[in-house]
Amino acid sequence: MKPARRTTGANVVPQTQVVLPRAPSRPWRFMRAAWRDTNALLREFRRPLIVFLIATLGGGLLYGFLHNEVAGVQPAIPLANLPYTMVSLMVLETPEEVPPQPYLIAFWYLMPAVGVYVVGRGVADFARLFFDRSERRAAWEEALASTYRNHVIVLGVGHVGMRVVRTLVGMGFEVVGVELKLKPEIDAELERLGVPLVLADGRLPGTLDSAGLRYAQSLVVCTANDQTNLEVIMRARDLNPDVRIVVRMWDNQFAAQLQRFMGVQAVLSASDLAAPAFAGAAVGIEVAQTMRIGDVDYSMIRLQVEPDSFLDGQTVGALQQDNNMDIVLHLADGVSEVHPASGILVHAGDTLVIFAHHAQIINLVSRNRRPAARR
Repeated sequence: MKPARRTTGANVVPQTQVVLPRAPSRPWRFMRAAWRDTNALLREFRRPLIVFLIATLGGGLLYGFLHNEVAGVQPAIPLANLPYTMVSLMVLETPEEVPPQPYLIAFWYLMPAVGVYVVGRGVADFARLFFDRSERRAAWEEALASTYRNHVIVLGVGHVGMRVVRTLVGMGFEVVGVELKLKPEIDAELERLGVPLVLADGRLPGTLDSAGLRYAQSLVVCTANDQTNLEVIMRARDLNPDVRIVVRMWDNQFAAQLQRFMGVQAVLSASDLAAPAFAGAAVGIEVAQTMRIGDVDYSMIRLQVEPDSFLDGQTVGALQQDNNMDIVLHLADGVSEVHPASGILVHAGDTLVIFAHHAQIINLVSRNRRPAARR
C-alpha cells in the first residue's frame, strides 16, 4: 500500500493506494532463493575455503617459481599442475622425490598442516550446521524473504501479529514475518501459510534489510512494547523513507507525534479497537467495524430487529432516508441480501448490518430496544 499525499492548504491528507503484488513464478523464486542460500552456505565455510584457495593457487605459484626458476629442478612443473601438486602434498601423496632445497622441503611439511586445518574446520562447520537445523532453516528463510518485492512486513508475530499475517495472506498479499522469539504453534502456521520468517531483533537495520524493507510497500509494527515499536519506526524511516508504516501503540499520547513527525500512516491502539466491541457486547449488539474519517467516528454493527421497534414494518429505503444510515445487509428467514433494495420490508427478528455515524448508531440501538415491561 503505497502512501500518496495531497496538500490542501496547511493540511496534508495521507491517501492510500492498495497495490496487490505480482508474485514471480514459484520455480523462479525458488531458484533465486536457492542461489542466495548457496551463497550464505558458502559464507559459513569461507575461512577453510579461503585458506584452501590461497594454499593451492598462491602456494602453488610460489612453489612453481621456487622449483622451476630458483632451484632449476628438472623436469619443470607445468603451471596447470601446480594446484594439484599442492593438493597432493596436503593429502601426503608426494608427487615427486623430496627436493634437496630447504625452501621446497618447507612446503612438504606445511601443506599437510594446511590440509588438516581445511578438513578439520570444514567438518566442524558441517557438523554444526547438520545438528543445528534451525540455523540452516533461518538462512533459507532469509534467502526466500530476499526474493520478495512489493510485500508487507509484519514485525512482531505474536497473537495480534499472527492475525494480521493471516488476514493479509487471505487478501492475496505477500508477507514476510519478523520475530525475535517464536512459539512452535505460530511457527507451524507460518510454514502452512508459506510466510518466510526472519528470526532476529527487528530493531537492527540488518534484520529489516533481510526482510526486504527497501522493496516492501508496508511495514506493520505490532509488538506489545511501545519503546521497541518506536525504535523500529526510526530505523525503518532511515532505511526506506517511502514505506507505509502502521504501528500498534498502547500510549495514545504518542499517536499524534508519530503521525506528524515520523510519517506513520496509522497508529492503532488495541484498547481503542476493542472498546467498541466490548461496549456493543454489553448491550447485546455486535460492532463489526469502527473507523475515523476526518474528525467523525463511524461504526458498522449487526443488529437484530426487536418487535414493535421503529425498524419493524418499515422499508429499507425509508429507514435509510429517515435515519441517515446505510443498511449494508439484510438477513431474513436464512436468506441474506447485500445492499438490499429500498422496497424490502424489515420485520421483527430480521438481522441488519448498518453503517452510520457512531453517535447515530447509539441512537439506533437505543430506539430498537424492546420497551421494558412495567411492574
